[in-house]
Amino acid sequence: MRFSEDIQSFYTYLQSQQTAQKYLYHCYLQLEDVDAERKSYENCNVFMYCLNHGKEYYRAGEQLDLVLKPVMFFYGMAHLLKACLLTKRPDYPESTSVLAHGVSARKRKKKDYSFLEDEVKLQHKGLFPYFSQHLFGIKQLPFEKITMRSLFSLIPELITYFALEQDQSLIPIGKRGDRLIRIPKEVCDHYHMTENALIKRMKDYLSFQESQIDSESITIHLTDTLIQTVSPFQMDLDGMIYLPTDRQLFFPLSEIMVHYLLLYNLSMLSRYEAEWWGELLATKPDADYPFISSFLTITQKKIPLLIGEFLHKKIEGQ
Repeated sequence: MRFSEDIQSFYTYLQSQQTAQKYLYHCYLQLEDVDAERKSYENCNVFMYCLNHGKEYYRAGEQLDLVLKPVMFFYGMAHLLKACLLTKRPDYPESTSVLAHGVSARKRKKKDYSFLEDEVKLQHKGLFPYFSQHLFGIKQLPFEKITMRSLFSLIPELITYFALEQDQSLIPIGKRGDRLIRIPKEVCDHYHMTENALIKRMKDYLSFQESQIDSESITIHLTDTLIQTVSPFQMDLDGMIYLPTDRQLFFPLSEIMVHYLLLYNLSMLSRYEAEWWGELLATKPDADYPFISSFLTITQKKIPLLIGEFLHKKIEGQ
């Protein structure tokens, strides 16, 4: 379910009270202690409007100048995430504490500020930790703060920029639907572990019984072609699967979480750092610009697809 026309058709299908209620009813039947019929009728309108608002933010953002895109895409993404949460949390929002962003940006220094080296800090309450837990089963990430460079390095469509800086951020290991995963042995050097130790780590995220080690790579024979979306693996829009080269980034997460953190910080810049943001877009003084510009092009296409795929899987029972 990777094709944009299929996802668009699915979004359109959900844009009526009857189809939205039917979809939510199916979702709530999978939950315990939920009156599926009653809650699906109660939530179908807000679910439908969250999806519509989210898509409208994206549509408007695509038409606007780069200066305003981060704000539009961030709030578009937030609305789509709230629609997703309604499929798993019929009483969302349970309190006002879950409505905050769930992440904060440090105070920026005016001199020599670099977006790539900037950080965001995770909060204990708010939308980010809430959707990370309830949509992706991640209660706690192995970091309290993370740099924008690290987040960019987890987006496959940006590997060319890292390669131009002689930095291999992600290594391709296979393609979606393949029965074989081939991991170059250099990954073991990056992770400071033996081949057998890496194979053991992979068992947490891949279904396999057979693996082989040769002079150049580790070959894993999958028993199931399904690659978990919440894992250390990243996937581009063509279905190519990658592993991060930084062992500090080898932990389970969804790329949706990565985009949220980046869009949060960019939207804060757009709203509250007008001088720096305007200077970046006008004069393109340093390496921040190509990363930011390309990311905004990627996220406006990729996030609606990833969230649409997430929603569709609930019909498929995955």
